[in-house]
Amino acid sequence: MFVVSTILSINVDEGIIMRKKEITDNFQNYSSKEGNKEVISPQKTSSKVYFFVIAIAALLATNIYFYIKFKSSGERLYTATIQKQDLQIEIDRIEAELDNLIALKSEDLAQADFEELEIKARDMINNLRMKLENKSISESDLYIAKNEVAKLKNDVSSLKVSFNELKRRNELLRQENDNLMEDVNSSDQKIAKLSGENSQLQEKVVIASALKVSNIQVNGISESKKGKIEIETKARRVDKLQILYSIADNTLAEVGEKEVFVRVIDPLGNLYGDANNFFFVHGEKLQYTFKDVFSFTNKGEEYQLMWTTDKFKKGAYTILLYSNNAIMGRTSVVLR
Repeated sequence: MFVVSTILSINVDEGIIMRKKEITDNFQNYSSKEGNKEVISPQKTSSKVYFFVIAIAALLATNIYFYIKFKSSGERLYTATIQKQDLQIEIDRIEAELDNLIALKSEDLAQADFEELEIKARDMINNLRMKLENKSISESDLYIAKNEVAKLKNDVSSLKVSFNELKRRNELLRQENDNLMEDVNSSDQKIAKLSGENSQLQEKVVIASALKVSNIQVNGISESKKGKIEIETKARRVDKLQILYSIADNTLAEVGEKEVFVRVIDPLGNLYGDANNFFFVHGEKLQYTFKDVFSFTNKGEEYQLMWTTDKFKKGAYTILLYSNNAIMGRTSVVLR
């Protein structure tokens, strides 16, 4: 501002000096012309002096007017330049804040709303910069630009508030989700524990409900041609093995038909049976000699099984009975 004022002052002073010189030269020419004539009266001389004083005063007033006018114009130009710089700085600050918000934006925020506000703000920033780059911008344009910058600043501030609010809500939702996950995990652990306890209980029930023999006996039997049956202990005379067994009462066991799997082992420890005859006991695959079906009434009935082979050997025969994937009982008989 000081430079503009100094330049204007120098220009005005030079104009005043040139104007004064012009008046002085005219006055001297006039005086020289009149010097050749007759002497003028004092009254006429005084009028001429007043005329020149008034002319000089008018010239000074004109110079002062133009000086003030040029000075005011320079001040307005300087003020406009400063205002443009301030607006540019404010726009840069607003754009930096917008960039910071965009950088902090996470994927879980509302993308559509955010992008719409971002595009709107950036368009306004570009338009304002184009206006401020115009060297012939007027005061009214600067006033409009100020209002637009204020509106842009308000929009970005609103965007920041919305961003922080949305971020706060997402954080609350995340915390609630974490709490729910903890509750779910806790519930899963409880369910797993209860399931384990239930499985153990079921296993105990299965074990407790397993059928057990209260009495089991094996006899060598000889059968006559007339069908008469007698107990025999000599191996060469034995035609069949008779297995007699009774089931102990069990309130946990269901009544009804049950399968019984029989394993017969000879005196040498070999199992009689077909290679394709298998059953399972507690997940273990076992081979059986033969199987039968009996009706369990939970009343202590006695059941009978008969088994034969081509020729019995001397020694001990072992009999094992299984039902419901568990062993019911075992016994042996010695043939002589």
